[in-house]
Amino acid sequence: MNKKQLWLLMVLVCSLVILFSCAPPEDEATDANKQEEKENKEEKSDGLLQKVKDEGVLLIGTEGTYPPFTFHNDAGDLTGFDVEIAKEIATRIGVTPEFKETQWDAMFAGLDAKRFDMIANQVGIRPDRQDKYDFSDPYITSSAVLVTHLDNKDVNRFEDIKGLQSAQSLTSNFADLAKAFEAEIVGVDGFNQSIELLISKRVDATINDKLTVLDFLKQRPDAPVKIAATHEEASQSGFMFRKGSGDLVDEVNKALQEMIDDGTYQEISKEWFGENVLK
Repeated sequence: MNKKQLWLLMVLVCSLVILFSCAPPEDEATDANKQEEKENKEEKSDGLLQKVKDEGVLLIGTEGTYPPFTFHNDAGDLTGFDVEIAKEIATRIGVTPEFKETQWDAMFAGLDAKRFDMIANQVGIRPDRQDKYDFSDPYITSSAVLVTHLDNKDVNRFEDIKGLQSAQSLTSNFADLAKAFEAEIVGVDGFNQSIELLISKRVDATINDKLTVLDFLKQRPDAPVKIAATHEEASQSGFMFRKGSGDLVDEVNKALQEMIDDGTYQEISKEWFGENVLK
């Protein structure tokens, strides 16, 4: 072997040494590949029916401070129309509902961060949300109402709140409506805080769900607030999911339709509102 051949051989040996020293052991490489495949699989199946059934739990985001939809009763138990509908759906899917309570303005971020599989909290179905999230079929229809203090004689139409302070959850449909009528938005955590600010006259108005306001007035008939106007357009709400949750959404829709067909939905609706609030 001449010097040139010897030199080439040495270069080849060095290259092989470097290559194998940089490569992970076969078992380690296999484990890394398996982990990557697992993570990819989990990402693709995240929020889907199989994931929920495998875990046996449906994680549900909700406020817990928004009667009569999601709130704590006198015994401290989480209840409400949305809560009871979601519980029944989970039962029909064959899993246990587990509610994760959070403020409204943090709820979407919680869904994005995979803290829950769906949201049950009167989330209005609208195009900008549908671009980013999946929705179930609508499970309730209601109108927005303008609420003022009983002493307020100046606000009788939505147009009258221009330049006035309206207490709203910042990312809600009702905040968007208040902005459309050029009100000054005062951010709150939820309905209860809106009403308390209104009662103490620290804001001029709040726009909220008609069914929520009627329930509040039924519970607190002496509260010095009134419905000043009702918006002409009704809105529909649905359970909200991350994009790619198609199988779970389909199963929720199936359970919801079964509830409607066998009368369970109507029973829950009449329990909370005295009527069918689906349409």
